Amino acid sequence: MTSPRYFFTSESVSEGHPDKMCDQISDAILDAILEQDPMARVACETATTTGLVVVMGEISTTAYVDIEKIVRETIRDIGYTRAKYGFDADTCGVLVSIKEQSADIAQGVDKALEAREGGMSDEEIEA
Repeated sequence: MTSPRYFFTSESVSEGHPDKMCDQISDAILDAILEQDPMARVACETATTTGLVVVMGEISTTAYVDIEKIVRETIRDIGYTRAKYGFDADTCGVLVSIKEQSADIAQGVDKALEAREGGMSDEEIEA
């Protein structure tokens, strides 16, 4: 019997690539929220196109963070500070569409958390 054949692929992007910029923005938002509220639930995605950043997702937290400010600071830290560089932290549009985590997802997360705190779930190993 022959073993199955498959292809392994992966993506690698360089510094300043839009995918990397989006990941850094989402990470910065998550870090800022967790700094204030370690129990926050954050499902945050970022997308970008020429002159526009869109931050979307579901976040349940007691923290307040200025998402637009974090977006602009992150882009500025990357080095996009002038339109001639292809993107400008100070003039790009920033659209934020964040809502509270849905009740269905929250219930599932709460149930999983109770299982971890109160006993073993089917995904845990006790050593």
